[in-house]
Amino acid sequence: MRVYPDQLKKHLQPLPQICLLFGDDLWLVENSKQQLITAAKKQGFDERVQLTQETSFNWQDLIQEWQSMSLFASRRIIELTLPNGKPGTEGAKAFQTILSQANPDIILIVQGPKAGLEQTNSKWFKSLDSKGLYIPCATPEGKQFERWLDGRIMHYKLTVHHDAKAMMFNLFEGNLLAAEQAMQMLQLVSPNSNITPEQLTHYFEDQSRFSVFQLTDAILLNHQKQAQHMLAQLQSEGTAMPILMWAVFKEITLLLNLKLAQSQGEQLNKLWGQYRIWDKRKPLYQAALSRLELHHLEHMLALASSLELNLKQYGAEDWIGMSHLCILFDPRAHNRLAHIELN
Repeated sequence: MRVYPDQLKKHLQPLPQICLLFGDDLWLVENSKQQLITAAKKQGFDERVQLTQETSFNWQDLIQEWQSMSLFASRRIIELTLPNGKPGTEGAKAFQTILSQANPDIILIVQGPKAGLEQTNSKWFKSLDSKGLYIPCATPEGKQFERWLDGRIMHYKLTVHHDAKAMMFNLFEGNLLAAEQAMQMLQLVSPNSNITPEQLTHYFEDQSRFSVFQLTDAILLNHQKQAQHMLAQLQSEGTAMPILMWAVFKEITLLLNLKLAQSQGEQLNKLWGQYRIWDKRKPLYQAALSRLELHHLEHMLALASSLELNLKQYGAEDWIGMSHLCILFDPRAHNRLAHIELN
């Protein structure tokens, strides 16, 4: 039976005899495996036997472990690792042998890399799956990652501002291990406070002379010389590009939403509360909205999305593209620069 990692806790009592743990996400694999081991120990399986299908591996070792039924032997967990995810002909026969011989004193955990259709449709895989659980450990993306993040925030009993959660999404999507380590640290340093984007920047960004928040203030006010200087400084001091992308993308999206609302006749005074804009920051958005047109913001959002996509898919930290994007907060730059395509 296929069970996803976030559902695993519901299927541990009692623990099935066969557990298939396949996937390439290190954190999900280790976390799921630890849940299985912990549940097994609570149910009296105290001894762990670890086997790995290497070049010299003998499948008779697995069969012998399975058939060992001494009255004085402890109940055991056999952990079998298949490095390439395929047991081969001999391994498939070994699985068939052990499945034909019931042994309630053993739990078998088979671990391997991501299982494709060839594996999941194979006879050996289906036979094992029919006797227990198949836990696919693929890195969650998009909404799935958002749900995973919410779950871990609840697990650590953290209070996270919605903007800070959006920043964490951009910082850690695709890297569950880094996200988990970050939340462990936040539990230590901010267990009872509402965690804000400013705090996250302080904790996870290299300490810089300028912050990303100073940069966004400068571009909103169209202080281009100052903004370009800050951007260069942030780059030289090793500022994480995902943090920078999150901050600039957020401002463009907010400006676009405000501009669209204005075009539909809504008053800014009613929008400040809706978008949680503090009094101190209202002049910054008023300045940007007064000089930028809707088509400017749409073009900037498209460019920001392209930069973010290249960053997430290929790890491309395009500082020139970011500089170009910041310059476009000046409407005069659109006539001269908007046609330039960045690779």
